[in-house]
Amino acid sequence: MERRTVADTIRKIIKGHLTHGNGLLLGESISAVGWVNNTVPGCQGIVELPMTDVAGAGIAVGTALVGRRPIFVIRFQDFLILNGSPLIFYAAKAKELHGTPAPIFVRAIASEGLGPVHSGVLHSIFMHFPGFKVCSPMTSKEYEEVWRVFMENDDPMIVSEHRRSYSNTDEMEDRLVDDADITLYAISSTRFEADKAGRMLEEKGVNCNIIHILWLKPFTITDRLAAPLAQSKLGMVLDSGHEIAGASQSIAYELNQFTGCRVKALGLLDKTKCLCPPLENKAPDAKRIHDAVLELLNEDRSKCKRGR
Repeated sequence: MERRTVADTIRKIIKGHLTHGNGLLLGESISAVGWVNNTVPGCQGIVELPMTDVAGAGIAVGTALVGRRPIFVIRFQDFLILNGSPLIFYAAKAKELHGTPAPIFVRAIASEGLGPVHSGVLHSIFMHFPGFKVCSPMTSKEYEEVWRVFMENDDPMIVSEHRRSYSNTDEMEDRLVDDADITLYAISSTRFEADKAGRMLEEKGVNCNIIHILWLKPFTITDRLAAPLAQSKLGMVLDSGHEIAGASQSIAYELNQFTGCRVKALGLLDKTKCLCPPLENKAPDAKRIHDAVLELLNEDRSKCKRGR
């Protein structure tokens, strides 16, 4: 049997929602440039919005208020900024303040290598505002779980997709090893790089646990997340977005407070996400993760020696 890609899964979910679930899909240039990386089916229920990012989210929120449970596609996650006002100040507040939910499924699509205004990963911003669920699915089963949670609840959801996931056919299982020196917690596209970094570090005699994070908000620390860190004593949270005041720092803080273990954050540097040297600023790749882990381990060993 042919293995399903994440794009296949998204397309199947959307088709069922539009043809049998009274749903709508709204977005710009849906059919014009490849049906959003082949993740949108050609069927009824699609509303092609004009190129007015500030207005599109308002239209989508309106359809949510009348019960259509819209899927709102933002082809470049940077454009969450332009579309943010109706989402933040109405969709996320309507249930709490007015008793009227606005369940909207926001497909916010991130990428690498498309320039300083088309390659952003902005899920951290929406973790800040009350009322949203925020997640970053990278596998087919994860996407199915995210959709199930959306349909079983009436909250607006920010789904931080990444184009790197669309061709993925594998489920990404946690990797636990005996006598781990560090536990890596990976979000979004860094999940693909964490595994490569783990193999590189293993060649240096460094053992890594690798834990995959789907739900950014609510972020609930379970034994699955805490036990590996309690064993390794050191952790690192990896994210494709900016590190400062971002998901990586927030989750690192939560893990530190829960376990008392030292946890570092690793994300984009605090500069514009450009493409060309010397201004290049990419999501942490395997080499940068590898180097950051070795640096953290060396720092920890130095502190242990000083403490003797």
